Amino acid sequence: MVASPDDIVLAGGMRSPFGDFGRSLKDVPASDLAVHAARAALDRVGLTPGRIDHLVLGNTLPVDQDGLFGGRVVALKLGMPEDSCAMNVARACGTGLQAIVSAGQQLQSGHSRVALAGGVENYSRAPFVVTSARWGHARGPQVMTDMLDYCYRDPFNGEYMGETAENLADEFGYDRDAMDEWALMSQRRAGQGQASGFLARQIAPISVPDGRGVKVFDMDEFPRPNITPERLAGLKPAFRKDGRVTAGNSSGVTDGAAFMVMTTRDEARRHDIEPLVRLVDWAVVGVPPRIMGIGPVPAIAKLFERTGLEVDDIDYFEINEAFAAVNLHAERMLKIPRDRTNLYGGGISIGHPPGATGVRMALTAIEHLRETGGRRAVLSMCLGAGQGMAVLIERT
Repeated sequence: MVASPDDIVLAGGMRSPFGDFGRSLKDVPASDLAVHAARAALDRVGLTPGRIDHLVLGNTLPVDQDGLFGGRVVALKLGMPEDSCAMNVARACGTGLQAIVSAGQQLQSGHSRVALAGGVENYSRAPFVVTSARWGHARGPQVMTDMLDYCYRDPFNGEYMGETAENLADEFGYDRDAMDEWALMSQRRAGQGQASGFLARQIAPISVPDGRGVKVFDMDEFPRPNITPERLAGLKPAFRKDGRVTAGNSSGVTDGAAFMVMTTRDEARRHDIEPLVRLVDWAVVGVPPRIMGIGPVPAIAKLFERTGLEVDDIDYFEINEAFAAVNLHAERMLKIPRDRTNLYGGGISIGHPPGATGVRMALTAIEHLRETGGRRAVLSMCLGAGQGMAVLIERT
């Protein structure tokens, strides 16, 4: 049975704390991290794994032996039936959002009734590869390539993604002070989100190796809420000698997983599930790769064109902080108020594991709408290699 587009709902989810690169989550296999978040999402909604018929896993970099089969591995490790289905999806930085969209398409087409949509990255476990080894190497040293480098370079001209942010700043005139101001705001908002317990409500603590023992990891470890303007201003440019993009005004490399339960209105009633928001629509656009950070602007514009909405119709925006220049551009071009955008931090402060980021943004937006009584939220991001993506959700 084909469902109406209005019938696709998100019923809630959970995520792991996001770990700083090389720190608390570096020894946790990605599939175990994903299972942890998926199980917490099911517990929050009150479902058992046996009720889920399809799992969509977003992941941009398989890092463990089971990584290429990640969706299926997570589904069966979680306890979903063997006759359930699973798939992996990847859409660069929008991979987490794509997992939600792909699950929604499965539900809308009648190929799924109750789905788990989520994603995981553990970049701390990214391997090194020797591309010359398989067919023999006559003599001399062999070069090891960091696979993480594949994730952060534009595939067309080899620039780091941070250099595309410099291109954006060049073309539209965004200066270092404005970028650092946004970064400081992001860090302080993340600190406030931690102090108030807002972020903790979406985090499922996880036990992780700690030396010879184990510790409970229960809080995002990348935020620097006490960082000062002077400290941000003192950071050296990361990509150009005379550049404006620094480690302080760029998204953090972090590890983490996040999952969301999705279903139709009819199935929600059948399973006694409370739908929180409906998946209204989405838009994906292509943009020039060398200034990929413009992506949210045309993506949101296309979404508004499809839905007949405007900025004033949206109660809350989550726009991924790949680089501060991305958010400055969306703010300027779309006239999005700062008091309706990224109120609890973002990629600069919490970090950006692409497989999970879109789901984290959705969790934050849903919680914000519930707390404030707002109706609609837009989730958007730029995508490496030149795309933009935007998703509209609406409280039921």
